[in-house]
Amino acid sequence: MKDAFGLPQSLLVLGGTSEIALATARRLIARRTRTVWLAGRPSPALEEAAGQLRGLGADVHTVTFDALDPASHEAVLGKVFAEGDVDMVLLAFGLLGDQARDEREPEAAVRVAQTNYTGAVSAGLVCARSLQSQGHGSLVVMSSVAGERARRANFIYGSSKAGLDAFAQGLGDALHGTGVHVMVVRPGFVRTRMTAGLPEAPLATTPEAVAAAVELGLRRRSETVWVPGTLRVVMAALRHLPRGVFRRLPV
Repeated sequence: MKDAFGLPQSLLVLGGTSEIALATARRLIARRTRTVWLAGRPSPALEEAAGQLRGLGADVHTVTFDALDPASHEAVLGKVFAEGDVDMVLLAFGLLGDQARDEREPEAAVRVAQTNYTGAVSAGLVCARSLQSQGHGSLVVMSSVAGERARRANFIYGSSKAGLDAFAQGLGDALHGTGVHVMVVRPGFVRTRMTAGLPEAPLATTPEAVAAAVELGLRRRSETVWVPGTLRVVMAALRHLPRGVFRRLPV
């Protein structure tokens, strides 16, 4: 169960090598979390991440999980919930892709879409049903400001995040009143391995800053969290720009 401040004692991370997810796990372990499940493809990086979290005092397990294999999600994730209640699920997997390559190679574009959207829909619904069955818990979904309005520079990634964001909002509405809390997190440009080498955008942030925002959102039972918070205003303005004007912006 969550503590009096709304923080989880047990955490399931979908995307167990995500830098944002691991920063969030470290922060929560420093507060209250004692059991962590890291779900991802088997790799030395996944085992290393588990070892680091164990070093912080948590009981950490790894789970073989593939976003691109929805047929396995029910069985794989069901085993985690069968071990006991899960207070929080952090859905943090995703692909940025390479816009220029993905436009030339539609199969690569489809892989981005299937990972970021289809895989998330499958895993999100499986976890939501399990959380609803236990009567409590939070599903935290890592979206992106890229989903607010698709830009020419990354519209394939942005469109997949737009779908994920809409799905998570609808799921939150569907679960309202069941004891399950859905929180959508919309970071801007985050300095991680995934974005290394890309031109840094204004209002860039860090995995640690996203983790802090997630914690605050959990305490407040927020439905939407922007990181940094000023992006809410920026994106509200960009969202309402005429298309012809938006098309000419250097974004």
